Amino acid sequence: MKRTVTSLTCVCVDAGCIVQSVEYDHRASIECLGDPMKPLYKGGIIQNGEFNNGLMGWSTRRDIKAGVRKSASGNKFAVVQGASSSPLGTGAVAASPSHSVYQKIQMKGDTHYSLSAWLRVSAGTAHVRAVVKAPNGENITAGAIDAQSGCWTMLKGGMTARAYHHGQGEVFFESDAPVDIWVDSVSLQPFSFEEWNAHARQSANKARRSTVKIVARGPDGQPMANANVSIQQLRAGFPFGNAMTKEILGNPAYEKWFFSRFTVATMENEMKWYGTEWVQNQEDYRTPDAMLALAQKYGVKVRGHNVFWDDQSSQLKWVMPMNLNQLKAAMQKRLKNVVSRYAGKLIHWDVVNENLHFNFFETKLGPSASPMIYQQVGQIDHTAVLFMNEFNTLEQPMDPNGTPTKYVAKMKLIQGYPGNAGFKFGVGLESHFTTPNLPYVRGALDTLAQLKLPMWMTEVDVVKGPNQVKFLEQVLREAYGHPGVQGIVMWAAWHPYGCYVMCLTDNSFKNLPVGDLVDKLIAEWKTHKTSAATDANGMLELDLAHGDYKLTVDHPSQTTAVSHTMTVDAGSAASEHIISVKL
Repeated sequence: MKRTVTSLTCVCVDAGCIVQSVEYDHRASIECLGDPMKPLYKGGIIQNGEFNNGLMGWSTRRDIKAGVRKSASGNKFAVVQGASSSPLGTGAVAASPSHSVYQKIQMKGDTHYSLSAWLRVSAGTAHVRAVVKAPNGENITAGAIDAQSGCWTMLKGGMTARAYHHGQGEVFFESDAPVDIWVDSVSLQPFSFEEWNAHARQSANKARRSTVKIVARGPDGQPMANANVSIQQLRAGFPFGNAMTKEILGNPAYEKWFFSRFTVATMENEMKWYGTEWVQNQEDYRTPDAMLALAQKYGVKVRGHNVFWDDQSSQLKWVMPMNLNQLKAAMQKRLKNVVSRYAGKLIHWDVVNENLHFNFFETKLGPSASPMIYQQVGQIDHTAVLFMNEFNTLEQPMDPNGTPTKYVAKMKLIQGYPGNAGFKFGVGLESHFTTPNLPYVRGALDTLAQLKLPMWMTEVDVVKGPNQVKFLEQVLREAYGHPGVQGIVMWAAWHPYGCYVMCLTDNSFKNLPVGDLVDKLIAEWKTHKTSAATDANGMLELDLAHGDYKLTVDHPSQTTAVSHTMTVDAGSAASEHIISVKL
């Protein structure tokens, strides 16, 4: 049965029918449950997503058996048996991907699709991918999880149908493991590009702005009508930063360009182990010390990057041949010296960088290496948030090592290690993009937000190409509009010989197109009225982006103006936050 791909609903009242857009649903789960939750959007364009009507609307591959089972609680779900092998001849069997049931869907080009489902496997744990087969035959990975036997795990992701993806497609789930895939609560909800962007704007306005009520009072304490109020933002509340390099030292042009824009900085390499102890026992912190002092001069907060890096290829040459005792001693010295030196001066530590993809320290010290290192860092620095910094959790749904479920499991392992309960942890998502899959990004952020931890995009960049500016804007707006994201740092540190992937400025510190985009967004995100007058009751309501402000109030009856500073944040709702200014 064909179903129209649309994200509009008709609400009928006495006056007639009104067309309304479907609101994006940020709900997600990181728990493995006995029974799955109901499908989002009531399944969207998926027919019979809860399998309450058997396999109606669903199909199976040739020679694969499928059916619907019922749990003890009465929940129905689809089960595919024997989907993990294919006959080659007498007695011969070749491994092939295990497949679930699939459903044909009618797709519309230039449309974002938000996909979710609850999955389970017949035995053990298996990496399971959600796949949308586009009308042109292209298989697009829309998300992946590590599904378990014995309980249900939620997958949330999605994909974008391009202009040429118009026609009949399919939705299914597959695994390279020889397991039976169980499926339930499947949903696929389409959104036009305009709707998707509107949801991000609405979410940003709700999360990043507040309405503040101002009351101007005269010397007699009475409200003063027609008082003029000038509004100046002193500092943006949403942390937006960039990586910086040692070239900023003694370079006034670089210094001015950087600190006039950003409120957070990360040293690209200067604080790493190889940046402070290139030669064994010859530690040199002069460069990171000077960079930190420069940031402090401007009130710019600094992320500590990093204590250790789990990538074997990034280890110092003199570290590689060490035996276990030598390595432990070198690590203890490194950890104690760098963390104690900067304790209380940094807002974050990337503690064991990229420990989902790499495992140098785990192979040397055992599987508890990361949790132990976090514990030791937290015992020295009691103020910094301890981040788990990782790549491809947002960027690549096809990467089996960086999935949100793997990230959540690793974070829970670190949090649950004896002695780690009292530390502050954070979710660090590097965000090195080629072509962003926005529905997957939003779905992954929804999932990771369920950890209830500070979540930052820590190294944002987009590879050079004709769509670099467009894609960067999409990524930054997606991050800014997500209620779970608490800060953004770009990975666009300037070098005279070129940048890692993305440069914002040329060597004369004149903005490149991506730099112009960044300036545009910075200005947009702090947009507010610069002046307004109080009403007859001496009252004024202002819609302000979160941040620090200076209000200057003057009135014809007064000889001098009065200034007042205030901070606007999520708690500054009109019903809760009234500021009185006495002249």
